[in-house]
Amino acid sequence: MNEQNQAKRKLIEGRAALIVIDIQAETFEDRTDEAIPSMPGYVDRMLDARAVIDKAREKQIPVIFIQEVHRPDLVDFGRELDGCEDIHCIETNPGTDIAVEQTGFLPTDYLIKKRRYSAFFGTDFEILLKGLKIDTLLLCGGLTDVCVHYTFVDGHQSDYFCRVIEDCVAGSSEDAHEASLRAMEYLQTGARCSRKNVMAAMEAVSA
Repeated sequence: MNEQNQAKRKLIEGRAALIVIDIQAETFEDRTDEAIPSMPGYVDRMLDARAVIDKAREKQIPVIFIQEVHRPDLVDFGRELDGCEDIHCIETNPGTDIAVEQTGFLPTDYLIKKRRYSAFFGTDFEILLKGLKIDTLLLCGGLTDVCVHYTFVDGHQSDYFCRVIEDCVAGSSEDAHEASLRAMEYLQTGARCSRKNVMAAMEAVSA
C-alpha cells in the first residue's frame, strides 16, 4: 500500500510554499552556551537552506518565514521550559530576529510569529496558506524533532502535502533528528526529500 501511495504522489502536489522555520540570528552567534541543544553541523544545515530559499524566489514560490518569539516576562512560555530548553527567543533580544543576511529575508516576505512549537498553533499561518492556495508545504530549518516535526504533524492533520528537506533541517541530537525524519515519513510516504530533489521539483513545476 505504501508503494502505491508513493507512486501516486509527486514531491510537489499543486501549489507549494517554502516554510523556513526558526532560522534566527542567534543561530549564528556564539553557541558555546546554548539555551537549546543542537546536533553537530546544525549551523551548516541552516546555511544550506539559503539555496532552496533562492530557488523558491526565482520560481515565484512563496517563502514563509516562521519566527519563535517570547515576551520578556516569560508569561507565554507555558510548559516549554519543563524539558531540556532554557530561556530563549525573547522578543527584545536582537538574536531573536530572523537571520537576514544568511536567509536573504526581505521586509516584504511573509512572516509568522509563533509562541509555541507548531507554526499552526495560535497563529494566522493557516489563513495565509489558504489565501495563497497552498497544497504542499516544503519545510526547512530547526529543530527537526521539535518545531519542524510539530509543524509537519499539524500540516498533515490539516490535509496538506508535507515534505521535509532532510539536509536543510537539524535536530537537538543526531538520534532525535533521524527519529523525527522517520516519524514524518511514516505519516506521508515520500515526505523525506533532499535539497537537490526539491530544487529540481521547483524547476519542473515552474516549467
